[in-house]
Amino acid sequence: MKLLIASDIHGSAACCRQLMARIEEFAPDRILLLGDLLYHGPRNDLPEEYAPKQVIPMLNSLKDRITAVRGNCEAEVDQMVLEFPVMADYANILFPDGRVLFATHGHHFDPDHLPPLAAGSAFAFGHVHVKHLERKGDILILNPGSVSIPKDGTHSYMTFEDGVFTTRRLSSEALDSLAW
Repeated sequence: MKLLIASDIHGSAACCRQLMARIEEFAPDRILLLGDLLYHGPRNDLPEEYAPKQVIPMLNSLKDRITAVRGNCEAEVDQMVLEFPVMADYANILFPDGRVLFATHGHHFDPDHLPPLAAGSAFAFGHVHVKHLERKGDILILNPGSVSIPKDGTHSYMTFEDGVFTTRRLSSEALDSLAW
């Protein structure tokens, strides 16, 4: 399974267009969005080319491949304009080999407050706008960073292919990898 994971678009049309180009290049089977898709939030500066109404049709065009979770900036009005579910606090993605990827935004569960997970699971979260890729015991901890408002200076996302998670700059350059 090819998977692309992104978080914290925050309504940036410019960054979402770049992400759409990466999606087209990578051609993932599924796209996992870890919340904060349209609104920038009261604690963030406006992202580059803040235009949520332009982001909506871009994301809706991928609705058949998207699994999304609710970020702390999502509201009911977001669900009214997006054509895929965005209001769940978490999602489980079951891989063909039986492993589970638990996905959440990160404001309810985080690496210090993990949900109950089976050995060999992966935990993906967003929210902090900083890339993260490590093993914590027998759990893989993943954060793709932020597409539009990175706190570590790098606009980023993550891919999964052939059993390997890779963090990437929005320009597509690979940064770090870890096998699952």
